[in-house]
This record gives sequence, C-alpha cells and structure tokens, in this order.
Amino acid sequence: MHLNRKLKIALGVVVISSLAATASVYAAITPNKYPLAPIHEPEFYGSPSSSIASAVAMPGDVATFETSGTTPSVINKDGKTVYERYGDTETQGLSVLKNIEKQLKEQGLSLKDVTYLRVYVAPDAEKGGKFDFDGWFKAYAKYFNTTDNPTKTARSTVGVAGLVSADWLIEIEAVAAYPSNHNQD
Repeated sequence: MHLNRKLKIALGVVVISSLAATASVYAAITPNKYPLAPIHEPEFYGSPSSSIASAVAMPGDVATFETSGTTPSVINKDGKTVYERYGDTETQGLSVLKNIEKQLKEQGLSLKDVTYLRVYVAPDAEKGGKFDFDGWFKAYAKYFNTTDNPTKTARSTVGVAGLVSADWLIEIEAVAAYPSNHNQD
C-alpha cells in the first residue's frame, strides 16, 4: 500500500510538470495581445456595423466612475399596471439612462464617457412573461451610437428572473471613464 501511494505522488508530479511545460510553451508562442504603444484614452473595439463595442481597453491611469444598479423612475404612483406606474421596458430603459445621465453630470461626466453597461432585464408579463430585449435595444439606440453621442459601449444584457421591485423590468450598471484632461484647466 505504501508503494501505491508513492506511485500516485510520482504520477501527480509528472502530470503537474507536463501541464506547466505546456502552459509555458503556449505562452511562448501566443502573440502579446497588449497594445504596443501606451494608450491615454479608452479604446473601443468591434465591428463598425455593430451598435455596441466588443471590448474596451482602459489605460491604467484613467479614473472611472461606476454606478450601482440604477432603476427607473415612477411615472404614475397611482397607476394600476406596471406600464401605468413605470412604463414598458423601452420606457423604463429610457428612464434609467436619464437617471444615469444625471449621476454622470454630477461628476462632470456625460453618456459620451460611458465605456461599459451591464443590463438586467426582467420578464414582462404583458409580453407573455418574455424578456423584452428589443425594448431595451431601442432605448439604448436613442442614447448611444447616435450623431450626438457616437459612443458604442461594451455591454452585457442579461435576462433575470426578477428585480427588487416586481414593477421594474430593467436595471442598469454603468462604468464611465474620466477624460485624461478632466483635472486640467
């Protein structure tokens, strides 16, 4: 039994050593993905035909501002339905983006400075319990990748079972980058 334990240990050492060697070879032949020249502003990557960026490179010295999950404002507190109280997903999405825009303005930022959005969409009972991703995409299209704001953020949109309030169909987190000249005047 003592020999069997030593054999298992030896085999484990061989496996771990071969994995380490394989990782070293992979690292040696994989080209460096980092930019060759330093960047000073966020760089957006992706297809020109896409409404969102596939990635954003952030310089190490850029300060960011990140919002917590931001929710829609009430339209009519006495409304009898979710739509009357808060609106459909598109209306709620527009409301959330306005709320984020206000938070950014208080920091000397704008939606043009947003680099990333994480969006949570809840099922819409009025749409048979389905996620209204199209409603969210329409709201996004009114604020981003436009003539006034050409920024195309990196973005994740996630369907969730529910949000804190059963009336909310959408909640958004935003990351914005302070421009490099932010403190220069």
